[in-house]
Amino acid sequence: MNKDLITFGSLTGNKGPVTLNAGNLSMMYINGGIRRISSGGTELIRMIYPAVRGRHWLTITPDVKSEKIDRSENSFKITLDCFYQSSEITLSARYAIEGKEDNTVTYEMEGFINEKSVRNRIGLCVLHPVAGITGSKCIIGHTDGGVEEARFPEAISPHQVFRDINSMTWNVKGVQCSIAFEGDIFETEDQRNWTDASFKTYSTPLSLPYPVTLAKGATIFQKVVFSALSVPVRSSYARQDRVTVRFLPEEQLKLPSIGVCRSSRGVSLTKGEVKVIRAASFDHYRADIHLFSSGWRESAVQACSESADLGFPLEMALFFDDDASVQVKNFAEWFHERNPSLKALLLFHRSLPSFPDRLALEVIPELRKQIGTEARIATGTNASFAQVNRNRPGDSGNDDICYAIHPQEHASDNDTLVENLAGQAYTVTSAKEFACRKGIVISPVTIQRRFNANVSLYELPPSDSGFPDQVDTRLMSLFGACWTTGSIKYLCEAGADSITYYETAGERGIIQGESGSRWPDRFPAPAGMIFPVYYIFRYILGNKLFHPIRTISSHPLRVECFALSDGRQAKLILVNFSRHDETIRLNCCAGIFRNRILCSANYAKAVSDYRWKGTENQITINSLDDFKIEPFSVNFIEGWIKH
Repeated sequence: MNKDLITFGSLTGNKGPVTLNAGNLSMMYINGGIRRISSGGTELIRMIYPAVRGRHWLTITPDVKSEKIDRSENSFKITLDCFYQSSEITLSARYAIEGKEDNTVTYEMEGFINEKSVRNRIGLCVLHPVAGITGSKCIIGHTDGGVEEARFPEAISPHQVFRDINSMTWNVKGVQCSIAFEGDIFETEDQRNWTDASFKTYSTPLSLPYPVTLAKGATIFQKVVFSALSVPVRSSYARQDRVTVRFLPEEQLKLPSIGVCRSSRGVSLTKGEVKVIRAASFDHYRADIHLFSSGWRESAVQACSESADLGFPLEMALFFDDDASVQVKNFAEWFHERNPSLKALLLFHRSLPSFPDRLALEVIPELRKQIGTEARIATGTNASFAQVNRNRPGDSGNDDICYAIHPQEHASDNDTLVENLAGQAYTVTSAKEFACRKGIVISPVTIQRRFNANVSLYELPPSDSGFPDQVDTRLMSLFGACWTTGSIKYLCEAGADSITYYETAGERGIIQGESGSRWPDRFPAPAGMIFPVYYIFRYILGNKLFHPIRTISSHPLRVECFALSDGRQAKLILVNFSRHDETIRLNCCAGIFRNRILCSANYAKAVSDYRWKGTENQITINSLDDFKIEPFSVNFIEGWIKH
């Protein structure tokens, strides 16, 4: 429902974050938001920021007219003037942000509606980091003067956590935190529903009718005041602090089935593309089949042919409408004609958020009778965990519960994408609580949103030939490979049974393929380019005899690690999310280990030849020594487990 995409254009995008202090609190200012308000290394508030949203929950990006930052050692003042204009909203807004020596931060908004506007939301939002507060007490002050004792939920709450808020008080590691709100009624939702690792307190309550029409000349005022008590004296933060990675080898995990989606570019894979994709050894191949569409058989035949060429069994996502009884029989007839290699069926409804049990009880027995019992059948949603959490599948003969993941429901910057990787694991943990021992299928994981679930529950054909919203250039970057490694780590360690990623070829794929980019000015990928993320899958799926083991990074927002082991050997993918060199100590390997590095220096070579191994950049490191890894680098490390 909520998509507070934080994009302030050129505001500070080229300047980088500004470090600020308010008494003994430390934080950053970037792109109009106050981020990571911390005390002694403990994050208290993830972000305070404004959101301006139209009738379909799409964010209006402002034109920044002026920005002024005054800061001292223990305080700061920021003023910011913005102008928002779209087909729905015309708004002038002034923001005043102040941090004081008494450990308080105030964020104030004054807005003026220049022309008649229609909005779903205009106001301030506060993000609370999940780590350290789930299950803990929070005192809620209500607008009528009443006070309620509540708790931050441990399992992901499908609906609003707290309602009718004008103040909050809670404790984080001995620091007493409080927020006072003015100008509107606020409430809190669990953003883990969209894989954000945060709770969000926002205005206006969703229980009130929306969208709202605002007359020309209307004014908006909101104010958020955060304060902290019992804050330890602030110590200087040394950016050179090393990152320590350790193993928990006693926790032997299962490597999930990992697959890839069929390309959406509209043409079949070439023989050359098939050769490259086959080398990655995926476990399955997802194809979307819209059984309500007249052309579904042609699409299914093409998918079946590509599946056979690749040697990957099909994961078929079947989309039904209310004529499901006829559609399942039509699919069964086609299945007997083609007899494809089938691993799984995912059942979705074109207009319902989660496949209803009433249809599942009708469709699944027919599918079992026609296709046999070897293929697994999943019900759930083609959209985010929120849809399946609010419409939980029952026991309808399904083997699995399924949902999709993307990291940009609310924000698009690199820092947020990394912060929210842990949110993917939260969805698996919560799904297991209501899945009744059924498997958890994540399909697909994409770096960009495929569709707006407020408008449609599946991807509609593009309305024009412009650069599509579903494409993100970071997929072809080193950062894309780093983010994917983190995603696999968190989903695997949480116990997902099956994960499907990205597409085979094209601007949404793991390779560009034999045709160059259709949008070379926006997505500069030449024909034949191999995206770095390809090597993540090839490495993991080339070591299927090894099992994952849990790893812990001392600074997971800077460096993460995915590890495989056979009990003696260790194979790691160590990634650097930051723009800085990072100093690493591996408290998990013994003796000498080897590191093959994919970084900016050999990026051009790696993306031009799928046979790239990285041996030209291989170095050996003594496990007793610290070593450095480059910004956004992917490090393939092999050695012996320390016992």
